[in-house]
Amino acid sequence: MTVGNETNGKVAILLCTYQGERYLTEQIDSIVSQTYDNWVIYASDDGSQDRTLGILRAYQTKLGADRFFIFPGPQQGYASNFASLVKNQSIVADYYAFCDQDDIWSADKLCVAIQWLTEHAVDTPALYCGRTALINELGVKIGNSPLFKYPPSFENALVQSLAGGNTMVFNHALKVIASTTVSSEMISHDWWFYILATACGGRVYYDCESHVSYRQHSANVIGANAGFIAGLARLRKMLRGRLSEWNNRNLEAIQLIRERMPPSNLLVLEDFEKARCSPLLKRCFFLLRSGVYRQTLQGNLALWVAVFLNRI
Repeated sequence: MTVGNETNGKVAILLCTYQGERYLTEQIDSIVSQTYDNWVIYASDDGSQDRTLGILRAYQTKLGADRFFIFPGPQQGYASNFASLVKNQSIVADYYAFCDQDDIWSADKLCVAIQWLTEHAVDTPALYCGRTALINELGVKIGNSPLFKYPPSFENALVQSLAGGNTMVFNHALKVIASTTVSSEMISHDWWFYILATACGGRVYYDCESHVSYRQHSANVIGANAGFIAGLARLRKMLRGRLSEWNNRNLEAIQLIRERMPPSNLLVLEDFEKARCSPLLKRCFFLLRSGVYRQTLQGNLALWVAVFLNRI
């Protein structure tokens, strides 16, 4: 593939901002430095009161109004802000990339994602995602996000979000489906896109290599969820019914796409729904038959604890 060639398709970079003046310049500079250069930035600012809008406008002037668009966000949280860009019918491209305001992209991030996406038919929903390198407020690497080894699937998506939205690049076929289903009620845009792509029989690739540096700082809305302490926190939330609550919302949203789902996924969904409302023995039977799983041993143990406590 010739990097940046127009025939390889335009990438719409969906950048959401809010009070992002501290790190925004580094992020946009890393976009400008991409080896794949057929991209346009669509920024949605959620009511920033700092210098964020000034920074966005300065880059709009530098890059040109045809390559940098700025929209007012809905001011209902980060998920709704990303949803507003997905639903925006004026944004049309071959591929789309979610972009946080405080990360740093490796120069090859878009190139690697587009190389994989171009291997699939344009009418097949396809989602690229992957691991992240973790950096501190100074941009120094402090670790990596967990490495997941099991294959992406609908069975996994029902009970776990696979990767951060800041790593996700997807094709127009998936965007079309998402534009009619994303809403302020979704748990997170990244989990919903994983569910959508797998539920509809699409393709998902999880890259074990990191091409995004994910900044960890006090203003993060959602952190990396890495490490033992984070695992304990997730377990406590699960046992308190958080997983059950999230499943309620995800399953309600999935009803919107049932007609797009292949029969095999409908069977998985039916067994999972039965498991959630059955007595213990049947609950275990239906969950086993559904084939749902999480990506780690600890995650699967926690899932089965939730099953026994009727918290799925």
